[in-house]
Amino acid sequence: MATIAKSYLSIGIIFLLLTIINGYQADIISPSFQRAEVLSSLSSVCLMLVAFLWEQTKTRKLTTNLKKKKQGLFIQKGLPSELKKEIAWGSHVFLTATPASTVLIYWNNLILLHRGILGSGKFIPGSTCNEARIKQELISLANAELYPGRHEFEPILENLPSLIVYPLLDKGWIILGGCSKSCFSKSDEKLLICWAEKLLEILLSNPLI
Repeated sequence: MATIAKSYLSIGIIFLLLTIINGYQADIISPSFQRAEVLSSLSSVCLMLVAFLWEQTKTRKLTTNLKKKKQGLFIQKGLPSELKKEIAWGSHVFLTATPASTVLIYWNNLILLHRGILGSGKFIPGSTCNEARIKQELISLANAELYPGRHEFEPILENLPSLIVYPLLDKGWIILGGCSKSCFSKSDEKLLICWAEKLLEILLSNPLI
């Protein structure tokens, strides 16, 4: 949440709490006092509403900016035709049937595929990818803005609202970048896991990759 939105939310909560405390401590409750309490409560709620609307507006703007960016495709040269077809098909499915805006496959220190909206840097796996590799489980960042290690993924695409990182054994990862916060569902995660299993069969059958 942006600093300004946090400020509005904090002030609204504080004012609402003070209003409640003031009401409990009042000795005499007159009609004018009740009106003041109601107005104070409404003002506090309005401040909190402004904070949430501010955050939603920011998210919509970021999503719109992402969708306006040009799509791209990178496939590592020299890959077997079976692997090329699989990663081309799979990445197309995720970009068209899920909220993913970018897909990256990293294997044996090589980027095999990067498709969708592309960043300008060279991706190097960091702490989050290593955590997924060690635990051998999916890591989902529903709100990447709040995650300290989000800079690891800036080369894939700047300011990604959400991310999914899935390990390919100890040799690589599939990374999905979402177009908005909390956009990936459990179904999307299950689809990714199923695709990763199929992709691993092909990758392990080609030891030269």
